[in-house]
Amino acid sequence: MGKIGIIGGTGLYKMLNIKNSQEIEIKTPFGKPSDVVFVGNCGDKEIVFLPRHGKDHTILPTEINYRANICALKLSGVTKIISISAVGSLKEEISPGQMVVVDQFFDRTNRRKDNTFFGDGLVAHVQFGDPVCHGLRNKIIMAGEKHTDVFYRTGTYVNMEGPAFSTKAESLFYKSLGFDVIGMTNLVEAKLSREAEMCYATIALVTDYDCWRVGEESVNVEMIIETINKNVDFSRNLVKSIIEILDPDEKCACNTNLQYALVTAMDKVPQETKNKLSFLLAPYLK
Repeated sequence: MGKIGIIGGTGLYKMLNIKNSQEIEIKTPFGKPSDVVFVGNCGDKEIVFLPRHGKDHTILPTEINYRANICALKLSGVTKIISISAVGSLKEEISPGQMVVVDQFFDRTNRRKDNTFFGDGLVAHVQFGDPVCHGLRNKIIMAGEKHTDVFYRTGTYVNMEGPAFSTKAESLFYKSLGFDVIGMTNLVEAKLSREAEMCYATIALVTDYDCWRVGEESVNVEMIIETINKNVDFSRNLVKSIIEILDPDEKCACNTNLQYALVTAMDKVPQETKNKLSFLLAPYLK
């Protein structure tokens, strides 16, 4: 039976009151993930939780080992990933405390090698025009409608590099392009989840107006934490509702995404690369 993966802050895991919880250290071919994974039950579903920045929030967005994180969830039996992330708003109508169910990303990072599992003699090009899972997004929207009538069902997430927040010029530039929210982490997660044939969707929780808004105090960490604390109950109840209606074994096109993405013939791929990527390639090595 498949499992539901959740990437977010440690506080969320504690709020969900996971039963039969255990910490499991996962070794991956890409090094250590951000932390141990926390495995347990929420209702009749098995949950695998991974704190993106480590359980004590000690890892910068630029230091996150994204490949190890997604690989660890794949090795744990996860089929669907719900990613919860704090973001800044780039639109007046999207105010702090609201939620955006992201459907697009725009990349403003400098990442190359660590945003793909492939290389080292194996070429693959996954489809990424629609970067989040349509079916999983719909489940999040259905659950969201039970808890609030004020949230955004679509939105473009600008993934900046960090760890510093935007300059005002950058913030105004992103706003002028019509983007909706800005953050530092979710794009690479989405890319790697697609390569790993797992459904992935982002819940973007708005904490601030970045720094574009005239007369508004520029974003700071205190502001973000204050808004997150105000939305503790909403976040917990939302995620529980999603888990209730989510079937981790429901089939999706995401689960066979590599079928038409692998370019290099398997007999030309170095054995070392095959071994390293066996967690992805097993169905295609038969």
